[in-house]
Amino acid sequence: MNTPTDRILFQLKTRGPAETLALAGALAISRQATLQHLERLVAEGLVEHADERRGVGRPRRIWSLTATAQARFPDTHAQLTLEMLDAVRAEFGEAGIDRLITRREAVTTQSYIQALAPLRSLGARVARLAELRTAEGYMADWSPDPGGGFHLVENHCPICAAAAACQGFCRAELETFRKALGPDVSVERTDHILAGARRCAYRITAAR
Repeated sequence: MNTPTDRILFQLKTRGPAETLALAGALAISRQATLQHLERLVAEGLVEHADERRGVGRPRRIWSLTATAQARFPDTHAQLTLEMLDAVRAEFGEAGIDRLITRREAVTTQSYIQALAPLRSLGARVARLAELRTAEGYMADWSPDPGGGFHLVENHCPICAAAAACQGFCRAELETFRKALGPDVSVERTDHILAGARRCAYRITAAR
């Protein structure tokens, strides 16, 4: 992510559609330089724009990633994973898939519990969980919720193909977060990539 064009793609991936000035500010370069990079990305089929009118004045140009650009953020071993799921389903049926997901959930949950156990505050646990998920390719981030609690955001899903083929992976992910963060914590999924959202997002609060 060293070149300006790579940084623009990363910014649009992690922060969503943005105006030219917002991108220029995030990259600390001029508006004109940002436009030149955006035009290059448009020519490569990686970025597109839409003009939005908000009140009087000129429409605002909003830049976003194309489907081609989204493919540059890999779905880890997607084809191999799908083939293995098909093989398990053919040999052992849906019950075999469920056992596979349950085993993966148990191993992941135990790993997260061990990593989060030394941390006392909920904020510290959420921050550590975001670090773990980022290391696994989820491009995770977190922030405090002004209404209380925290938001955990995953800007990428490295197992999206597998999750689309078997949504038990998404169910297991939610349960893993709940178990890892502890019984005193509520975890609610607020955005879901498989439901058409740009990202997966969770609201995490101390249970009452």
